[in-house]
Amino acid sequence: MTETPLPPLNALRSFEAAARLGGVGRAAEALHVTHGAISRQLRLLEEHLGVALFERDGRGLRLTRAGEQLQTACEGAFAQIRQAVDGLHRRQRSEALVLGCSGSILARWMIPRLPALQADLPQLPLHWSAQDGAFTDHQQGLDAVLLLAQPPWPRGWSVRELAPERVGVVVSPQHPAAARLRGQPPQALLAEPLLHTTSRPHAWPDWAASHGLDPSGLELGTGFEHLYYLLEAAVAGLGVAIAPEPLVADELAAGRLLAPWGFGATGGFWVLATPEGKADARVDALADWLRGQLDR
Repeated sequence: MTETPLPPLNALRSFEAAARLGGVGRAAEALHVTHGAISRQLRLLEEHLGVALFERDGRGLRLTRAGEQLQTACEGAFAQIRQAVDGLHRRQRSEALVLGCSGSILARWMIPRLPALQADLPQLPLHWSAQDGAFTDHQQGLDAVLLLAQPPWPRGWSVRELAPERVGVVVSPQHPAAARLRGQPPQALLAEPLLHTTSRPHAWPDWAASHGLDPSGLELGTGFEHLYYLLEAAVAGLGVAIAPEPLVADELAAGRLLAPWGFGATGGFWVLATPEGKADARVDALADWLRGQLDR
């Protein structure tokens, strides 16, 4: 006995939305398509089945008996599909290592290295969560966090130090400041308006103090909420910035940024931290991989 061919899935999906939401317009909005697209799918479905599914009711539509029968079947079928898909997503998330890290590190350093990570550790699925700040209570719910932070380490965390943090002044070779700073001592920076970020308010004062400068002599220019925007502005030639070395290594190698005085240690570290009591061999493997990347 041959099976009756099923209608196209798009047509059934359009019908289910129109029947559930009570109109073609609402279905079009929910499915992010045009009113005409839903109408065409409904006509296609009625032609395929050979029955009318809707009838006019004033300015709206009402399901026919055949439409009510199909709606009942679609409701059950689509509910089962949604339940199965949700279950698969939950299973995938539960099997993945949930890793938090700042949006700037994620965007500028980690994402370009994800292909290498997936090739080197193919059995380590990751779910990334953008997190700002260091060692917050919210992060205790994650499997691990990748941070730039300074000791002493807080209670309740197992911290793996990956590499010392090194920062330096960077500027686009296209910016006039590049020529003014080349070959000059750090004091030359006191005459320049500096790009800065509210997420790392101590970066410039700490750098100045480490180079024997009075931090009160710094002139702060345009500010940005996140380090990612600060570095994008520096690459675009909008001013002089300060940055952790790994986050600008690619731009330095390509000549899109210059570092007039190189990079120096801050006393902080790149760390991979886990809440105490959450031993996971996957975190150790990831820590070894990250150390190798930061050592390049």
